Amino acid sequence: MNAIVGSHDLLLVTLDTLRYDVAVELAESGRTPHLARHLPGGVWERRHAPGSFTYASHQAMFAGFLPTPAAPGPHPRLFAARFAGSESTADGTFVHDEPDLLAGLARAGYRTVCIGGVGFFNGCPPLGAVLPGMFQESHWEPGFGVTSPTSFENQVARAEQVVAELPRDERLFLFVNVSALHQPNWFHLAGASAEAGDSRATHAAALEYVDRHIGRLFAAASSRRSCFAIVCSDHGTAYGEDGYTGHRIGHEAVWTVPYAHFILDPEADR
Repeated sequence: MNAIVGSHDLLLVTLDTLRYDVAVELAESGRTPHLARHLPGGVWERRHAPGSFTYASHQAMFAGFLPTPAAPGPHPRLFAARFAGSESTADGTFVHDEPDLLAGLARAGYRTVCIGGVGFFNGCPPLGAVLPGMFQESHWEPGFGVTSPTSFENQVARAEQVVAELPRDERLFLFVNVSALHQPNWFHLAGASAEAGDSRATHAAALEYVDRHIGRLFAAASSRRSCFAIVCSDHGTAYGEDGYTGHRIGHEAVWTVPYAHFILDPEADR
């Protein structure tokens, strides 16, 4: 990462609430072609989330604790705040002295921008301002939120605007919290209804919706120079497994998440 930071723009996309099994199923069946073309080897990596719900998971990720490979470690991290005794800080880790990654990247000359999605990024109550307040610039509006059937399109349009207005020589760290997969997501599946509610099938349909538009986000993020992209879930969610529904619980469907990182080259998605 020490060769990446400073030379590349950076993109972090959290597909909020995306289940690992649904992500894998759709990639293998060809239902998410725009995401799949960028996955190393065409497959999602199986990882464990650093938290069981949005706030906890993002606090960890913004401190450099991305989802951990689902195998015995220790596993070297991409980013880390400097502290003695860290077993996951390696030679290739980008190490900073600031308490969080956003401040570390800002010190390295990056413009840090948040395009929020779920309620923890809406800035409305004080709690909703904590995570976006870690960035130099943050954006949220109701059209980005969980109740909007066009949330991701709206977020992508804002990302395109942010990139277009940024001085070309300034490095960018762009974070997008994609809300479309979070409940309610029933409106992404034809024939579903609010009365019937969300399901694993509507969750999958929401991922297909995101896939249809994510190429625009990748194109914008890599329009100025090569971009190092991280795409992952912050946690999964349960749809009745073992009697559980939702997240903020210790269930396999919640703790197991898809993860990928890769380089986006200019013009690759144009």
